[in-house]
Amino acid sequence: MVGMISGLKFHPGYLDLAAQQKLLAELRAAVITAPFLTPVMPRTGRPFTVRMTNLGTLGWVSDRGGYRYQPTHPETGKPWPPIPEMVLEIWRKLGGYPHDPEACLVNFYRQGAKMGLHRDADEEDFAAPVVSISLGDTAIFRIGGEERGGKTETLKLSSGDVLVMGGAARLCYHGIDRVLSGTSSLLKEGGRINLTLRRVRKP
Repeated sequence: MVGMISGLKFHPGYLDLAAQQKLLAELRAAVITAPFLTPVMPRTGRPFTVRMTNLGTLGWVSDRGGYRYQPTHPETGKPWPPIPEMVLEIWRKLGGYPHDPEACLVNFYRQGAKMGLHRDADEEDFAAPVVSISLGDTAIFRIGGEERGGKTETLKLSSGDVLVMGGAARLCYHGIDRVLSGTSSLLKEGGRINLTLRRVRKP
């Protein structure tokens, strides 16, 4: 269980089942325009185990060219779909930041997918938090400090949970160890969807 990490705020069960189902329906519609893709590591070309897409004016991508934000889907060339209003409301109520997010990274974790320890450092404005929304199967979230290789703690993120990483927690290393299959019936095909809201540019 995560202890007292400054700036880390956990809101378990923030979205009830009806809200989760509504958000899932909006995501399914968005994915028609911006289908999930499999990013690769810049240097090695090794594929991620997580599939990704984006919502908002900017989307985070990773390919042989590096990590970056761009306004269009790298395969379709079309702009990313807008961030749903209900997602923006979560940011506005819980984020504690006066400007809306520009990017909403949508990660789909199938069975066996995970995310190694990393920190979100491709943005200009670290005063803005990172807000994470979980849908589907429970994930084991791991977070450490601002330096790689230090002590880490874990937290279970279940469907409907919201996690805010602001303050000192904003640049902490974090990742997903594993997803616990069968812990939610929200996604018929199983797995987990995570939405990560970020402000990219300084206002």
